[in-house]
Amino acid sequence: MKAINITAKYLRPLLPLRVKDSHKGDYGKVLIIAGSRGMTGAAVLAARAALKAGAGLVSVAVPDSEQPIIARAVPEAMTVPLPSKDGAAALKAVRTVLAFEEEKKYDVCLIGPGLSLKGETPEFVRTLLKKIHIPAVVDADALNALSLDGNFDSLKDGPSKIFTPHAGEAVRFFPRGTARPLSGSHAVANEAGRKALLEKLHARLGGICILKGLGTLITDGRRLLRNTSGGPALAKGGSGDVLAGLITGLWAQAGRLKGFTPATALESAALGVYLHGLCGDLAAKSLTSRCVLAGELVDFLPAAFRKIRDM
Repeated sequence: MKAINITAKYLRPLLPLRVKDSHKGDYGKVLIIAGSRGMTGAAVLAARAALKAGAGLVSVAVPDSEQPIIARAVPEAMTVPLPSKDGAAALKAVRTVLAFEEEKKYDVCLIGPGLSLKGETPEFVRTLLKKIHIPAVVDADALNALSLDGNFDSLKDGPSKIFTPHAGEAVRFFPRGTARPLSGSHAVANEAGRKALLEKLHARLGGICILKGLGTLITDGRRLLRNTSGGPALAKGGSGDVLAGLITGLWAQAGRLKGFTPATALESAALGVYLHGLCGDLAAKSLTSRCVLAGELVDFLPAAFRKIRDM
């Protein structure tokens, strides 16, 4: 597939509309399943990004032992305490999430930032993704949990999904002893190698697959998009959590307007990746690429939206 460059011109028609006579329900309800002891920051970053992207309502489902931290850090979000063991989600938390989702009728979920791979958490992730009935952005430790399983067929069933690995996470879906597309993340420094990895990953997982990195690539299996924004300002811990939250918040809005389809998933992934990179570029001009923190990226989101709109 030939890659299409993601530019401001390409994205301008995809900007979520904001109508005067509207309410929070019009812009989507997001459920974020994230965080564990020592990694609550990932949940905070993702929730702030989803809210700043324009989602109408955001709730964070987090291990009960860590819930007070999230509630204080993101007062605009609701929190859902999950049964936990040693600061990480327990398997029985699946029932809690499903019951809450059924009660509140959430539109889309994000699962993974800061969840960890402790104890029962990998099984919690795999079980939840088989049972939940809403579209999902699958990120970070949720990807790592899935890669441990080896049975990926069920991921192609049910609601649309967006997978957001970097190269190191992507190659974990091809264990040693199987037909690995590459020997490791160092082998994807060139675009041909990255395209090959992304295509094989999509064949394995389906949905919308993103391969993060310089010139981030996105595919739905038919089209290949290449990002043109971003740089070393994004090379900090937490940057991926912000990206996952942005994509989820944008998909919540697009899905409410046009349906939670593979098409709106691809649009939201492209818009989120470009905005994330553009925030990094704008932040670097002000703070230098060395000094940008992941939590500062969303402060530049208003300017990034304006730049896409006005270019």
